Amino acid sequence: MRILITGGAGQLGWELRRALAIFGEGVAPPRDILDLASADSIVAAVRGIRPGLIVNAAAYTAVDKAESEAGQAMKINGEAPRILAEEAHLRNAALIHYSTDYVFDGRKAEPYHEEDDTAPINVYGQTKLAGEQGVMAAKAAHLVFRTSWVYGSRGSNFLLTMLRLAKERKELKVVDDQVGAPTSARLIAEATAVAIAASCTNGVLDLDLFRQTGGLYHLTAGGRTTWYGFAQAILQNREGMANVLPIPTSDYPTPARRPPNSLLDNGKLQKQFGFSLPDWKVGLQLCMEEIGD
Repeated sequence: MRILITGGAGQLGWELRRALAIFGEGVAPPRDILDLASADSIVAAVRGIRPGLIVNAAAYTAVDKAESEAGQAMKINGEAPRILAEEAHLRNAALIHYSTDYVFDGRKAEPYHEEDDTAPINVYGQTKLAGEQGVMAAKAAHLVFRTSWVYGSRGSNFLLTMLRLAKERKELKVVDDQVGAPTSARLIAEATAVAIAASCTNGVLDLDLFRQTGGLYHLTAGGRTTWYGFAQAILQNREGMANVLPIPTSDYPTPARRPPNSLLDNGKLQKQFGFSLPDWKVGLQLCMEEIGD
């Protein structure tokens, strides 16, 4: 099977290229071949590559910048997933797409379920919700995984930012009133592989099985913490690093509002596929071992 992986150079795409290699040939075209801001580029790339599975790991992830670049964010996060799904449907291929907790407003006291009402409070969340809706409306065999607070040993993310800033500054102030579950890109990729394997017959993707297990799922690490708690865990036992101080969100204003609660319930995933991701500290430990000193 040929697998088209968008965003193959990103933190999640990099892990997916490795985790999904057991299923077939992974193709991760560069932006000059596949530009998600261009409908014509998307169609040409899919029809040229002729994949049996499309995995969309690319996104416009600059949450604050999206407030002033709503059009560009919508092209990549909202329109591109729909076009990918339409092309998947036309060629009888399957599609896996990743979304975000930012489709919710974060006002709920408990973790969010898949059927809870969406109410994004920033442009990024609005465009990601549009992407989800476009995928599901296209009638392609699909899996949509909502995840949150994604990090990894590569790319641009909170973990790597904290490690860099902690070497440059004596003190770091980090928000302590937003709750979530930091989720490793490596574990997301491995979970994706498990989900694909559940739809294989004799090592080959069975589209009928994929449709039976398809749909929308929450996919995050277990447990809970705050950005401050995450930062503390990252810098724990690392000598010569900055001190971390907790602050409220009101002391760190940003162009885009953030949901105070990013926790997602993973019960549907557990019931359907028979697994759930471990506590967020487990994923962090694995990532820190990979990063080393």
